[in-house]
Amino acid sequence: MKVIKNKYVKYIIFTFSIVLFFSLILNYKDKYFSEEELIKEVYKNKDEDPKEINEQYTILLENLFDYRNKAILDKNEDILKKLYDTNIKFGLWAYEHEIKKMQYLENWSSKQGVNFNDIKTKVKIKKMREREENLYGIICDVSTEYKYSYENDRDKENMFRIGTYHYLHVKIKDNNYIITKEWYTDPFADSLNLENIKSEDIKNYIINHEEVHPTLTKEQEKAIAYAHKYCGAAADEEDGLMFNKKYKDFNGDGGDCANFASQIMYESGRFKKNALWNYEKGSATKAWVNAQGFKNYIINSGRGSYIAKGGYEEVYREAYNLKPGDFVGYEKKGRITHVSTVTGFDSKGYPLVTCHNTDRLLVPWDLGWSDKAIRFHLIRVNY
Repeated sequence: MKVIKNKYVKYIIFTFSIVLFFSLILNYKDKYFSEEELIKEVYKNKDEDPKEINEQYTILLENLFDYRNKAILDKNEDILKKLYDTNIKFGLWAYEHEIKKMQYLENWSSKQGVNFNDIKTKVKIKKMREREENLYGIICDVSTEYKYSYENDRDKENMFRIGTYHYLHVKIKDNNYIITKEWYTDPFADSLNLENIKSEDIKNYIINHEEVHPTLTKEQEKAIAYAHKYCGAAADEEDGLMFNKKYKDFNGDGGDCANFASQIMYESGRFKKNALWNYEKGSATKAWVNAQGFKNYIINSGRGSYIAKGGYEEVYREAYNLKPGDFVGYEKKGRITHVSTVTGFDSKGYPLVTCHNTDRLLVPWDLGWSDKAIRFHLIRVNY
C-alpha cells in the first residue's frame, strides 16, 4: 500500500471522508423523513423566490401531488408506485414513506369514524434548478386540503389544511414528473411506524357527539382570526396570508410552534408581555419561543391551568372541554416538543388546532400524534 506523505493531500482526503460520513448518516435518516434532521435544509431556502418559474412546472407538480392524493384516497399502491423511480434508493424510500402515510390515514380514519372525501394540493415553487437534462431540484411550499365526513353524518363535510415544505428531485418523462428523491416536514412522522389506537368505544364516543357553537369573548375571536390568518403554508394562499413578517420565523432555529402560540395569545389583546414572556426585534425569551418553556410559563404564571394530561386513551374524553384559545402540548420522552392552539371544532365537536411547524389549519388535535408513548397536555388559557 502506498503511503500518502503530502499533508495537503491527507487533509483533502480526511475532509472528504468526514463529509461522506455525515452524508451517509443523513441519507440513512432521510429514509424516515425526520423533521428535526431535515427542516434546516428545507427552510434555509424557502424565502428565495425564483426569478422565473414557468407556470407549466407548477401545474405539472400540482398534477403529480393530486395524482398521489388520489392514490392515497383510493388506497391504490400500484398507482402510487408509478409516481416514483423505485430503482433509485431515494425514490424507493420516498415511495415506502407514502405507503406508510396511506396506512396511517386509513387507521386514523377508522379510529375516528370518518371517511376522507377529497385531498387537494396547491404548490408554490420557491426555487428550482436543472441538475441535469430533464432532472430538476425543487424547493416548494405545499398546501394540502383534506375534506372528511363522519360515517353517520355524511352530509356534513369538514375541512382542514396542512402546509409542508418540500425539497425534491423530479425527472420529466413524457411530460410528467417522476419523483427520484423527496424530503419534507411530515406532519404524520410521529405516527408512521407505531401502534394504532383502535377501539369501538372510542369511535362510538366520537361519532355520537354533537356539533358545538361556543360563545367567544372578543379576545378569543381576535386570537382565532390571527391564528387562521398567519398559519404559514396552511393559510389561504390566494390572500397571500402566510407568516406575520413583524415576527421572526424560528423554524430554521429549531421550531416556530411556541413562537406562534405566543403570538396568538399576545395579539388577542388579552395578555401583556413581561420580563419572562417577551419578544422584541427578533429576540425571544424561552417562555415565548420554547415549547417546554411556554407550557411551564403558562401554568406557573396563572395564565393557564390543566384540563388533563396523559396518553390519548386517557384524555380523549377530556379534550371535549377544550375551548378556542386553549392549547395542546405534545410530550415526547418527558419534554414538550410541540404546542398547538385550539381554534375550532368539527361537525362532531372534535377540537381542531392551528399551529406552525408543520403548519396546520383546523386539524383534528391528535392527527399525526398516534404514538402511544406520546402524552398530551390539555391546557386551559384564561381569556
